[in-house]
Amino acid sequence: MDRMNDNGAIDIFDDGDIRSVWDDSGKRWMYSVIDVIAVLTDSGNPRHYWTMMKKRSAESKNETLTNCERLKLLAADGKMRLTDVADTEQLLGIVQLIPSKRVEAFKRWLSGNEQITIDERSKQKAKQLFDTGAINEMEVGTANGLRQIHMYLFGGLYSHAGKIRENNISKGGFKFANAMYLHDNLRTVEKMPETTFDDIVAKYVEMNIAHPFMEGNGRSTRIWVDLIFKKNLEKCVDWQRINKRDYLSAMERSHTDDSRIKELLRNALTEEINDRETFMKGIDHSYYYEEPDE
Repeated sequence: MDRMNDNGAIDIFDDGDIRSVWDDSGKRWMYSVIDVIAVLTDSGNPRHYWTMMKKRSAESKNETLTNCERLKLLAADGKMRLTDVADTEQLLGIVQLIPSKRVEAFKRWLSGNEQITIDERSKQKAKQLFDTGAINEMEVGTANGLRQIHMYLFGGLYSHAGKIRENNISKGGFKFANAMYLHDNLRTVEKMPETTFDDIVAKYVEMNIAHPFMEGNGRSTRIWVDLIFKKNLEKCVDWQRINKRDYLSAMERSHTDDSRIKELLRNALTEEINDRETFMKGIDHSYYYEEPDE
């Protein structure tokens, strides 16, 4: 998997784009059939090629091609348009009917692509925030800015990407902000000052207590708070310098005592706010925080 957009993944095979999207209900990846045909054939009109394949399939009563689902994916014109999609099993049946020397290589690629987890795809998107410059387009310190980050990280991977949760959640016995009052809470957090280091950490702690999304809060909020540090203090957190257990322990008690998380963040601040290596290693460590202990 090479790159993604906010409305699904864009995979690369043989220098060709293949749009895909995560089907949360079926727990599977769905791929654009038109895109697959485009990378496997020399057809100047892959849509027509696919139409003729389906016509021949219907005439021979072969349901492999006629049972494809249709989903909205981002089209070249920037609009969401319905297109035929297929999961891995369906796609393997389809490509077998395409007379192309690239089919076997595609099947190997598809097998490997299926092994990439959602977290790995999300981590790749997080790193692309820096490489594409998209991180500089995010609102800083706002609830909407946090939604933008969450959408970027998890768009196309979860149906609830960028959406404020409507259910109550808890972790380790701690109940996060009640969903009924969550929007009010977010407006309050948004208005909190962010002039000093203490201000920013207090705002970070309150946003963590709000926990606006069903999942992916920590990964999104760490990027969010770094942007606040960068804007107001011209510094950011070098997350690789903070031990996982120390961080998780400090965050667990931060709602009553934020002294420990302040200490950890203060000691990890760096002025290398535009250093690619610092950002990339920080993302790796941020995602490591979310991995379950063995």
